[in-house]
Amino acid sequence: MQVPTVKAVVLAACWALGSAISTPLRFTQNGTFQISVFEDLHFGEGEDTSWGPLQDLLSAAVMEVVLQSESPQLVVLNGDLITGENTQKTNASSYVDKIAAPLVSAGLPWASTYGNHDSDFNLSRADIYAREKTFSNSLTGNMVASANAGVTNYYLLVYPHDTSSTTPALVLWFFDSRGGNYYQQKDSSGLPVGQPNWVDESVVTWFTSARANLTSTFGKVIPSLGFVHIPVNAFLAYQKGGVSANSAPGINADVPLSQQGVASGQGGTKTVFTYDGQDIPFMQALLDTEGLIAVFSGHDHGDDWCFKWNSKLSGMNLTGNGLNLCFGRHSGYGGYGSWTRGSRQILITEASLGSATQTWIRREDSAISGSVVLNSTYGTDKYPVVSS
Repeated sequence: MQVPTVKAVVLAACWALGSAISTPLRFTQNGTFQISVFEDLHFGEGEDTSWGPLQDLLSAAVMEVVLQSESPQLVVLNGDLITGENTQKTNASSYVDKIAAPLVSAGLPWASTYGNHDSDFNLSRADIYAREKTFSNSLTGNMVASANAGVTNYYLLVYPHDTSSTTPALVLWFFDSRGGNYYQQKDSSGLPVGQPNWVDESVVTWFTSARANLTSTFGKVIPSLGFVHIPVNAFLAYQKGGVSANSAPGINADVPLSQQGVASGQGGTKTVFTYDGQDIPFMQALLDTEGLIAVFSGHDHGDDWCFKWNSKLSGMNLTGNGLNLCFGRHSGYGGYGSWTRGSRQILITEASLGSATQTWIRREDSAISGSVVLNSTYGTDKYPVVSS
């Protein structure tokens, strides 16, 4: 894989130019809508070293390879855009420009969720968001005003290919799982102060109200997808029962995985969070959402499988109803792990909307792995084993 040319550097420097993105989001004339998901890019890591800036160039190259191989209508940046604990206050949010460069070059809109590494002593979610919104390509939103909500809680509507239709065909939900450290706050020892790393109940309240309003407004349940950086506890409960290499193909190297409600040590903080059911209200709200097809997460760089939550998993009181839960693929050269980088692809068609969703990993070497169909038989269907 080649490192990007000077073109990428020029684009990064010219971030203010942006490009016009037509709205609203819409299925193509062929009745398809594709999403490319980049997880855990971790720009800005080791910025004062010789290897740090090179990592950023390689991460941008991964994005370029994927976007040259695929034809998405939307890009999702699903958390940990930046390694906040490695950045300086004066330049932390400017890494958004480098992340945006391949997307601006491709003329694509994007939508973000923020992850735990997007908050630290020198980096705030609010600053990332403000920087993002200097680009017309950015569709990232902020619909919840609660002080504890984080930033990236919002939805986007995707309309049918028929331009005369005023009813959306698909809803995309985005949730902020927070985490990391509070901006410019230190404890009595002079160390950063950790913030909760789960979806706040104020967001759950907004979510349940917003979905009811959408159903009322359009007079029907609209199929939907969800995106949140840190996975919910159901992922871990499923993993403990054994991840089948054939029915849930993918890398399963982060064992045990780290879910919402568990965190310690980021940026030197002494704050420790242990799991105590903090994400139960959020999980219940997901299960209660009629028409929700799948929820996509990152955070655990060594996992990229999907599973169908259709039972009461060991150690949990909630019973799944067939909701699909999927990891993406670690996309950036920052962050831990040496697995082949890549990007989860999601392909929805109007013809099979709600009954079948195709998804696969496009790797940085242009190969495809872990291609599955999220349908009624997913979880029992057999697929080829995925190598790392």
